[in-house]
Formats: sequence, structure tokens, C-alpha cells
Amino acid sequence: GDVGLAGELKPLDLKITYQDACHLGNAQRIKEQPRNVLNQIPGVELTELPESELCCGSAGIYNMVEPGMSQRLLERKIKHIKETGAGCLAAGNPGCLLQIGRGLKQYGLDIETVHPVELLDRSYRGAAE
Repeated sequence: GDVGLAGELKPLDLKITYQDACHLGNAQRIKEQPRNVLNQIPGVELTELPESELCCGSAGIYNMVEPGMSQRLLERKIKHIKETGAGCLAAGNPGCLLQIGRGLKQYGLDIETVHPVELLDRSYRGAAE
């Protein structure tokens, strides 16, 4: 169900997809709550990311100690993100946001990466940037 957000949310005209951060989705089993929050923002079209539960290749320092495998995971993730047609990817982990943001830039894709709280902030402020 809804997460009881307070205040008026202004519409954001955004098609987004959501990456499950490994520590949230796999360790803490927090999967539906972020989606519920995003779905409460008017104008947001949430498109499921294929294999959203699969690591993006960041995993702490994994991308530094296993750069080859990290890059393969990232390429697979970027392919799935592109397939969604979303203009924005939300993730609840800074490591995921940095890794995926780097991959999107590497492949020349103009897809924004944000934490779900940033989207809430925009909606509360009424700024669709």
C-alpha cells in the first residue's frame, strides 16, 4: 500500500525505472516500498527494470577488485535500462547511482540517475527538472 506521504505532491512528467540496490533488495528484503513511494508521485510512469535484482557491478569495491566482471554486469544492466525506454533511473544506493551513471555516460545514453528521495523533493517543490 501507500507509504503515507504528507503534503501536496506536484506532477512530474517522468518515465522512470528502478534498480533494486543489493543491500536493500537482497539483504533487507526492501523491494515494494520504494516502488510504492515512486508510484505515489503524480505523473510518474514506473516501468519495471528487467533483472532489477541483479547487481550493477558496483558492490562496494567489487568494481575495483574485479573490474572485468564488474564491467560485464554493468553492460548487462545498461542494456536492460535502455530497453525500458525510461528517461530516468532511480536507485536507493549511491554506489549503484555512480556505477550506472558512469555506464550510461560511457554508452552515450541521456538517462538521468537519481535517488527516489530526490524525485520526492522535486515533486514537493513542483520542479520537473
